Amino acid sequence: MATIPVSDHPEGLTARIADVRARIARASDRSARDSSSVTLIGISKTHPASLAADAVRAGVGDLGENRVQEAAAKAGVLEAAGLIPRWHLVGHLQSNKARVAAGLFDILHSVDSDRLASAVSGSAEKPIGVLIEVNVAGEASKFGVAPADAGALAERIARMPMLNLLGLMTVAPQADDPEDVRPVFRTLRELRDAIGLADLSMGMTEDFEVAVEEGATFVRVGRAIFGSRGV
Repeated sequence: MATIPVSDHPEGLTARIADVRARIARASDRSARDSSSVTLIGISKTHPASLAADAVRAGVGDLGENRVQEAAAKAGVLEAAGLIPRWHLVGHLQSNKARVAAGLFDILHSVDSDRLASAVSGSAEKPIGVLIEVNVAGEASKFGVAPADAGALAERIARMPMLNLLGLMTVAPQADDPEDVRPVFRTLRELRDAIGLADLSMGMTEDFEVAVEEGATFVRVGRAIFGSRGV
């Protein structure tokens, strides 16, 4: 079994993870939820495998990446050391990378078209969890289906083999005040409920507490855990 060197700041990483979990617990309490219903995904993009490994050793069982290639490299290093987190793809996925993604990730958060869903379904050799990315705010710079189209896409994906449709995902607009994006999270929750799905992937470092209050079951936290690149 390979050994991964410990990163330069494991104590700081552990403290940041504990702080994020405490904030999730407080947000859960404010919304009368059980904090165990919220899965913390550590977004390890741009950070070395050693830091991702430290996070897993510190109890973060779910890691997220934006790019297939970066995830593949890290997954190989961690697996060789006996560390096997649940891997999430949270960035945009191109159809031509569906086969690799289907073999690598456990959950894809950014499915936003029939073409992509079909490509993943046709490539998967094992069932894979998927979430539909919804562009709630209608930002031209973001991927995702329009809210009005999410229900029909969900119906089609639910019929595709090897895909386990879990719920909906969104990336909220950047805002100085997290309260400004609460309506985005609330809209996604209401849409999820109308469609009849279970999960909501929403909330990042800047706004995950508001997302939890509005029903997030997955929060995607990078900087609050790993610090800025190189830290």
